[in-house]
Amino acid sequence: MQHNPNYQTMLKPRPTTLKEANAFVGEEHRHHPPVAGHRWSMGCKAESKLVGVVIVGRAVARQTDQYEVAEVTRLATNGHRNACSFLYARATHIARLMGFRSIQTFTLASESGSSIKALKELGWKCLGPTKDGGWKTRSGRRDQLEEKTIKWECLLNDT
Repeated sequence: MQHNPNYQTMLKPRPTTLKEANAFVGEEHRHHPPVAGHRWSMGCKAESKLVGVVIVGRAVARQTDQYEVAEVTRLATNGHRNACSFLYARATHIARLMGFRSIQTFTLASESGSSIKALKELGWKCLGPTKDGGWKTRSGRRDQLEEKTIKWECLLNDT
C-alpha cells in the first residue's frame, strides 16, 4: 500500500462509541442516516480534531454469513486528505485480525470520489452493481436508497 510519507503522522486512530460515530455521520455523511448497531467503530484524528469515522457491522443482507463477512456500513469524513483511505485500511486490518473471511461495503453508482479511489488503492474488488439497485429491509426498518448500488469486497482470510 503506497501512501503519502506523512500519512501516519498526519492521521491517528481514535476509538469512538457508536453514539459519537453516528453523530459524526449525521453531520458529515451526504446521503445516509446513522445506523442502529455495529460490531465496532473508530475514528481518525488530525492533531486533536476528529476528521472521520468508520462503522463496521454485520452484513446487512440476511443471506450473508455474519460470522464470515464484516460490512462497512458507514464511512464519513470532513474531507480531510487521506482520511477515507486511513479508515478503510484500519477497518480491513481489524476485520482480518478478528478472523473474518472478507469485508464488504456498498457505494452508490453515482459516487466517484475519495471512497472509490481508496477502495481501489487498498485492493478491494468491485463486484459490480447489485441486482435491484436499492434493497428492502425487514419490516419495520427503513428502506435503503433506491439508487443502484455497487458492491465492493476485500478477501481477508482463508476459510
